[in-house]
Parts: sequence; structure tokens; C-alpha cells
Amino acid sequence: MRDLKAISIIIYIKLVNKTKNTILTEDVYEAKNFKDRMLGLLDQSKPRSMVFSTRFGIHTFAMSEAIDILVLNDLGTVVKLKHSLPPNTFFFWKPRYQRVIELPAGSLISSGTVVGDVVAVEYQR
Repeated sequence: MRDLKAISIIIYIKLVNKTKNTILTEDVYEAKNFKDRMLGLLDQSKPRSMVFSTRFGIHTFAMSEAIDILVLNDLGTVVKLKHSLPPNTFFFWKPRYQRVIELPAGSLISSGTVVGDVVAVEYQR
């Protein structure tokens, strides 16, 4: 079990749609602890996109703008997505899928990403 008091470590990564050969974003971080997952994109000091694991769905309470959502299976295949999830909303999916990506609204349209595409999480060192 992860230590919920762990220091937040920001790892910058690039998200690539391998099916379409398009970049979703290069301005993303991976939320590694409870605080990062809870604050999500509300923390304006962090990048505009976030990758994290959860089985309980997400919410956009206290957010000021809509976001795009990707849910991936263990192979990186998009199993569910949501365009422009508005503020103050819940979004749920089958609990067996854990990998979630939050992106600025419009990212999925501009990258051409659809259900069935493979999205790679590429760590930048």
C-alpha cells in the first residue's frame, strides 16, 4: 500500500496516440499520491494534464472549465472517453479499468483520439 503522506513527486510525461501517430500532450504529470489525485487539475502550479490510477470514477467539482477524459485498459487501449466533461459533474466507468487521463477540453478532438486507439505514456527523462 502506498504511503498517503508521501512527498509529491512530479514526473513529466508525453502522451502519444500510437494508432493515429498524434501527440495528445507534452504538458502532463503523473499523480502518485492521494493529495495529487484529490487536487487533480485544481492545482494551477502543475501541468494542464494528469495521469493517475483510480477505480472510483472522477469528479470535476470546483473546476472552472470542462476537461476531456480517457480511460485506458492495461494495454493502453482507450476503453472509454468523455469530451468536455463540464464542471461539477461525476464520470464513472467499469471498475476493472484503472488508468485515467485528464486533459484540457478539445484535446481528444484535436488528436483524433477515439475508443479503441492505443495511447502510450512516454516518460521524459
